[in-house]
Amino acid sequence: MSAQLAPETIQLVKATVPALRQHGLAITQKMYEHLFKNEEIRDLFNQSHQGANGSQPKALAQAILAYAENIENLGALALAVERIAQKHAGLNILPEHYPFVANALLQAISDILGDAASDDILKAWGEAYWFLANILIGREAEIYRETATVPGGWAGWRPFVIEKVEPESSVICSFYLRPQDGGAVISHKPGQYLTVLLQGDGLPPLKRNYTISCAPNGRYYRITVKREGRASTWLHEHAAAGTVLEVSPPAGDFHLDVGQSEPIVLVSGGVGLTPMVSMLETVAEKRPDLPTWYVHGALNGAVHAMGSHVRGLAQRSPNIDVKVFYADATSAVGEAGGCDEEGLISADWLHRNTPSDRATYFLCGPKPFLRDIAVGLRDAGVSPDRIRYEFFGPADDLLAA
Repeated sequence: MSAQLAPETIQLVKATVPALRQHGLAITQKMYEHLFKNEEIRDLFNQSHQGANGSQPKALAQAILAYAENIENLGALALAVERIAQKHAGLNILPEHYPFVANALLQAISDILGDAASDDILKAWGEAYWFLANILIGREAEIYRETATVPGGWAGWRPFVIEKVEPESSVICSFYLRPQDGGAVISHKPGQYLTVLLQGDGLPPLKRNYTISCAPNGRYYRITVKREGRASTWLHEHAAAGTVLEVSPPAGDFHLDVGQSEPIVLVSGGVGLTPMVSMLETVAEKRPDLPTWYVHGALNGAVHAMGSHVRGLAQRSPNIDVKVFYADATSAVGEAGGCDEEGLISADWLHRNTPSDRATYFLCGPKPFLRDIAVGLRDAGVSPDRIRYEFFGPADDLLAA
C-alpha cells in the first residue's frame, strides 16, 4: 500500500463532491442492492438498517462524502475510522469481504452518475476505496489479535449460555451470559457492546449489537434489552436459561477511561442506560472518588429499568449523584424511588446542574434526544471533545456543522 494517494487521484475524487452531495444516498442504496445479491455477504449486515428508509445507506452516504471532502486530511476522519473498524470487528468482517463492497460501490457510482462516471473517475474511486480499506483491514487485524490474546479472549464466534433472565421493567429484560466452555471472558471497557448472532427456530441469521450493562468481571456479561424489533422480541419471547447464543468479543470506541480525573456526567434516555450502568458500576467499584452524575430519562416508572440498582450504587458511593426524569410523572409506578424531575432532560438543565466547565459528558439514547443534548451542550460552551455519545444504529456525527 502506498503511503498516500497520488495527487491526480485526490483531485478526481474531490471533483465528485458536488455529485456525492446530490446523489450520495442513491449511490449507497444502489450499492447495497448489488451487494446483497450475494446471500453470504447480505447475512453479514443488520438488515433492519437497510432499505429505502434505512439508516445504513444514509450513514454510508455521509461517510463517503466526508471521505471525499477530507481526502487530503484523513486525520480528520480518525475517530470515524476507529468506530467503523470496531463495528466491523464485532461483525467479524474479514479482508476477503472487501472486494465485494468495492465492486458494488463502483458499479453503483456508474449506475447513478452515468456518463459522468468516466473511466478516470472510477479508477480514482477504486484507488481511494482500497486506500481506506487497507487502513481498516490493518486496524481490524490489530483488534482481532488483541481480543484473541488477552485473558479470556477469543476470535470469531463463541457459544455463550444464558444463565438467567431478569425482568427490569415492563419492556426491558437483562440476560446473563456465561461461556459454554466454562472459561473466562475478556474484561470489557465499560460502555462497549457485544455482537450476538441469533439463529434457529425458523429465524434467519440475525446479528445485533447489545451493550454490556455490567462492570467488567472476567466471568460473565449482562445485556439489557428492550423488546422492540425482530431480534430483541425473539430474545424476550424465546430465550431462556439454557439458550445458547453465538457471541463475538466486546467492541466499540464509546467507553469510560477508568483513569479519568475530571468529573463525568452519564446521560441516557430509555434503554440507552445500558452503557451508563456499566460505567456506573465500574465507578462504584474502582473509582468511588470520581465525581459522577447519572441523569436518566424515561417515559414513566413502568418502563424505567434498573432504577433501584442505580440508587443502591449511589447510596454506597457518596460521589455519585442520581437524577431521574419522567416525561409522564403522573403514571410513575413500578420503580422504587420514582423520579426527581418531571419532563425531559435538556442541555440547559445539564449546563446549570452539572460541572459543565470541566466534566466529560457520555450520552446514549434515541437519536433526536442525543442530537438535542449534544448540540445544546456544544452551544452552551462545552468543548466537543468532552461530549461523547453512542446510539443504536449506524454511526453519525451529531455535532457536524
